[in-house]
Amino acid sequence: MSISSGARPALPQVPEAVHRRRWAILVVLMFSLLIVVLDNSILNVAVKTIASPAPTGLGATQSELEWAINAYTLVFAGLLFTAGLLGDRIGRKKVLLFGILLFGVGSALAAMSGSPGELISWRAVMGFGAAFVMPATLAVLMNVFERDEQPKAIGIWAGSVGLAIAIGPITGGLLLEHFWWGSIFLVNVPVVIVALIAMAVLVPDSKDPDPGRTDPLGVVLSIVGLILLVYGIIRGGQLADFTDPTVLLSVIGGLVVLAAFVRHEKRTGHPAIDISYFKEPSFSAAVAAIALVFFALMGVTFFSAFYMQSVRGWSALQAGLLILPLAAAQMIFAPRARLVVDRFGARVVCTVGMLLVALGLAAFALFDATTPVWVLCVLFFVQGTGMAHVMTPVTVSVMQALPREKAGSGSAVNNTFRQVGGALGIAVLGSVLSTVYRGDIEGHLGALPAGVREAAGESIEATLGIADKLGPAGAPLIAAANDAFLKAMHVTAIGSATIALVGALVVAMFLPGKTSAGQESGQGERSVRAGAGR
Repeated sequence: MSISSGARPALPQVPEAVHRRRWAILVVLMFSLLIVVLDNSILNVAVKTIASPAPTGLGATQSELEWAINAYTLVFAGLLFTAGLLGDRIGRKKVLLFGILLFGVGSALAAMSGSPGELISWRAVMGFGAAFVMPATLAVLMNVFERDEQPKAIGIWAGSVGLAIAIGPITGGLLLEHFWWGSIFLVNVPVVIVALIAMAVLVPDSKDPDPGRTDPLGVVLSIVGLILLVYGIIRGGQLADFTDPTVLLSVIGGLVVLAAFVRHEKRTGHPAIDISYFKEPSFSAAVAAIALVFFALMGVTFFSAFYMQSVRGWSALQAGLLILPLAAAQMIFAPRARLVVDRFGARVVCTVGMLLVALGLAAFALFDATTPVWVLCVLFFVQGTGMAHVMTPVTVSVMQALPREKAGSGSAVNNTFRQVGGALGIAVLGSVLSTVYRGDIEGHLGALPAGVREAAGESIEATLGIADKLGPAGAPLIAAANDAFLKAMHVTAIGSATIALVGALVVAMFLPGKTSAGQESGQGERSVRAGAGR
């Protein structure tokens, strides 16, 4: 399996007219990807405003705010796999146009929501549209670039994902400083309109010329299994308790349904996805690395946001700006990662990348309330550098393992593991953070009334809110909350760094090493033959 650039195939697979405008097409795909990924994080900075009574906000409760965020994630993750399959079958351009249009409509309606319930519903619609956009962007990319340029294009694609995650809080903070809360959704509409026009003009359609019979049972099993699994993960994070019956039933039910999906795909004569790809250790290691690096990325952005805003007292905009080094590192190094892979091989590059991610996470265990800002900036840059040298090679590995006509399926697998890994990162690390914090702060809440005491122990934000109401008498409680959070963050950082080390071990054991020129040439020829039916 090749994941480096190698020699250009002797027979071009992309029509000349498409080849000439490939970079313009990539820009359109990046903007489409940017807004759907950005929307995963932009709402986080607006939760306080939306929780305020009308007319400032919607008066949303904590539970309603959580579901405004999670409705998007749940629908998005549940439909990613199916959306990729539909792109292969009916055409990726059609799916992309449908997804971005639905996302834009959902954004406009979410901006005009008059109640928390309406906001949750329209966020689910946005997630539905986004599920059709994200896999289609990568599938189209694979069909407008020749094999030798795919690693560079995928590097730019992967860098834009990191950029979107980092600039979400910045964009949200800037909009909230000047406009009402709905502006964080309404800003998507002009971008969607421009993207639709550009897609219609520039993006060529492509699909599997011989998709075979449909697999409705496989599609249903994948949707039900993924939704149950992701719901259980989200619910466990909300409760900070993965032993709760509703959590266990959802997670176990999801795993059982997904196991039935795998069994069905092995036995049916027309599978939605060829499970035999997972028998290849390097393919399985690549998708595992995708999940683990996004576990780390979403986890660190989660607890670092509380550290910067609650403990250090920085605004949402200031905290967002501090994550820019992470985005900058990904944008700088992701497109160039292929050059390092060509020289040292995927195994070495990805192992070092995962070790850098682990180092960055472990460093949070040494932070306190006075750590210099420049240290955070350096740390985020190191993390972004590590992620850039993991995400690009493993995504190339997954996508080039499949023939060109199955690009939608490959993209679906890649993005599903990415999304589930991110959801797990937030839920698991958030649960650890909450549990340790509660255990440490409880001893400082004895003087508070019983009802207030329970609410104050839920999170550092809740504790600080109660302390503010106490006036000068709340100063000791603020100090205790900061100390308790720092202790919880240190434990969480070590736990997340351990997960990153597991990822380093996986890629070190199973990803391929440096490929010789002769092997690369042979693999390129096999790829040409595999895609000849496109």
